[in-house]
Amino acid sequence: MSQPPRLKKRAEFLAVAGKGAKVPMPGLVMQLMPRADDAPFRVGFTVTKKVGNAVVRNRTKRRLREAVRLALDPAALHGFDMVVIGRDRTAARPFADLIDDLRRATAKARQAVARGEASRRRTPQVIEPCHE
Repeated sequence: MSQPPRLKKRAEFLAVAGKGAKVPMPGLVMQLMPRADDAPFRVGFTVTKKVGNAVVRNRTKRRLREAVRLALDPAALHGFDMVVIGRDRTAARPFADLIDDLRRATAKARQAVARGEASRRRTPQVIEPCHE
């Protein structure tokens, strides 16, 4: 199976984070957002600097990319955008457990999206100054 199309722009990542369902797992965090079209699903990967240096972050992303390639069926996820966030435990987690985390997170995220429980960013309230 080939790699699915990728999310590459910051705005795409922010859209998924703001409107998608978020599912934390021991080896990763997944965010899943339905799109209005029926195009093939797209996936983006991110790992923060808290995880380690560039070598560790890149290894983590490679493991996540391979897990997505092996574990997910692109045909079953048409019309979705997905962001997979690597954690500090991702690089050392056994690969079979990582694939299991990914499958369970996908199932939970799809259930949350179906129930309409996608995370919503709170908009800050504007407090009007008092004029006396």
